[in-house]
Amino acid sequence: MSVVDDLADKLAQDVIKAMDALGDENLPDQVANVLGASSPSSEEVFRAAVRIRLAERRARTFLTDHVQQALEAKKRGEAIPTALAPGSDNENL
Repeated sequence: MSVVDDLADKLAQDVIKAMDALGDENLPDQVANVLGASSPSSEEVFRAAVRIRLAERRARTFLTDHVQQALEAKKRGEAIPTALAPGSDNENL
């Protein structure tokens, strides 16, 4: 990673922690706007880092929930549910 990537990712991590602590979903955009006033290229890298980290968190939550549901179904002797991602063609099966 470049220095810009490293700094933007570290800032993204800190902003996400603050966003969670404060319950302020707009904080990443506010910080991005401040960052972009001085360095538009850093803003782009920061926004990408925030998107990637939040997407990974959503995917990890989905995976954890799915595995837990599957293990519970297995204990009850039921069929293990297939993973259905929101918006997938298999949602109505």
